[in-house]
Amino acid sequence: MSINSEYFDSIRIRSGKKNGHNTPQCQWDGCGKPGLHRAPSGSRRNRQEQYFHLCIDHVRTYNKNFNYFSSLSYSEDQRFQKDAATQCRLPWQKSLDATVMQASQHFSHLRSGTTASYRTRLRNPRNSKHTDDRSRQRKLKILEAKALATLSLKENASKSDIKAQYRALIKLHHPDSNGGDRSSENRFREILQAYNLLKKAGFC
Repeated sequence: MSINSEYFDSIRIRSGKKNGHNTPQCQWDGCGKPGLHRAPSGSRRNRQEQYFHLCIDHVRTYNKNFNYFSSLSYSEDQRFQKDAATQCRLPWQKSLDATVMQASQHFSHLRSGTTASYRTRLRNPRNSKHTDDRSRQRKLKILEAKALATLSLKENASKSDIKAQYRALIKLHHPDSNGGDRSSENRFREILQAYNLLKKAGFC
């Protein structure tokens, strides 16, 4: 292909520089710099935001002093505060949450854990604040029950009971307290694992 081709003649190259005549002037009183930065004017006409064109110095000053609520009417201000208080949740979202809560109550007896029992207590109006602790305890999982059995404790053992029993068994089966005897090393490991499991589960 030669440089004198007919295709080269039809190609037009635009300069990378913007034309200076299209740049708006800063709208700050007494400023003649180009207004390259837009700042919201606060007035909304036909649901479109109006902007001021300002230079960098004046847009910084304007942004520091800008008050969003100054352009709102009293009713718009009250509506904004109400939406902020309800976290802008739409009515169908609230009804959806109620539907989910209603559906989840049918399965709450199948779940274990503190969250399920808490939700069940909230839904049942007959539950009072003065129920005994036994009804609040959840059913133990298999590993938790085995860990309590390893520490020779009952299922309703308190935190202080678990810690005291753990300390006593560690002192009894620790290799240093046995004079280096390795016969109780496996029992020592089981006690450590059981206590760590109970600790992660929140029992102590």
